[in-house]
Amino acid sequence: MYDSFNRTINYLRISVTDRCNLRCTYCMPEEGIPLLQSKSILSFEELTEFAKIAVSHGITKIRITGGEPLVRKDIVRLIEMISQIPGIEDLSMTTNGILLEKYAVQLKNAGLMRVNISLDALNPDRFRKITRIGDLQDVLRGIKAAQSAGLNPIKLNCVIKKSRLEPDAVSVAKYAFENQLSVRFIREMDLQNGIFYEVEGGEGGKCNTCNRLRLTASGDLKPCLFSSSAYNIRELGNEKALQEAIKNKPACGSLNHNGKFYSIGG
Repeated sequence: MYDSFNRTINYLRISVTDRCNLRCTYCMPEEGIPLLQSKSILSFEELTEFAKIAVSHGITKIRITGGEPLVRKDIVRLIEMISQIPGIEDLSMTTNGILLEKYAVQLKNAGLMRVNISLDALNPDRFRKITRIGDLQDVLRGIKAAQSAGLNPIKLNCVIKKSRLEPDAVSVAKYAFENQLSVRFIREMDLQNGIFYEVEGGEGGKCNTCNRLRLTASGDLKPCLFSSSAYNIRELGNEKALQEAIKNKPACGSLNHNGKFYSIGG
């Protein structure tokens, strides 16, 4: 698929839930959020059917996100359903790692290929301050479980204020090097004010080569993270929503007044 700026669109990010078992300061308020009602959330069958349509039109890469995708009940079954779609070359997941020790082997056996794991600090007190309720050891055990299960290559996502030379970022980079992991540094962004940056070590934020669409847990297909545009697959149907998202993908991000990172998947 090509958009109107001749960019190849082959990457679909699917948010499967707006729920999360952490309350990271840069993503979610301490008291949590008004959660979507269960009837508003796409079923596994709806998600898989849309994925089939998207792949038939040229999507080859799918990433499962949230919220925190591993809190979605029976998430392993969804991975198995999507992994069986012919034409998918890369099936991955972004997770905070808290539940990864429990699910790593099951996810690998279901067809997941690799994971990105959020890790913003290696000091337990700093980690707790950033996540408000998280235990660093849960994530470190999750990383080891992912390595053992073969969910490679494993990439660490480290959110920074301004620079990869910040103490927390330096410690994460050191840990990544010592454990043969890749690391991506992601500056804090602001959807409502259109403040975004290129991801260091990744492809995110590079508008001129952006190849992705995002499907929210409630069915909104978004052509751009930093745009309020969305085309609901329940209202329009899979084909029409896909066509509209491709046709209206902007040249560059601007503002998003109706979205949050925790519901779009970043």
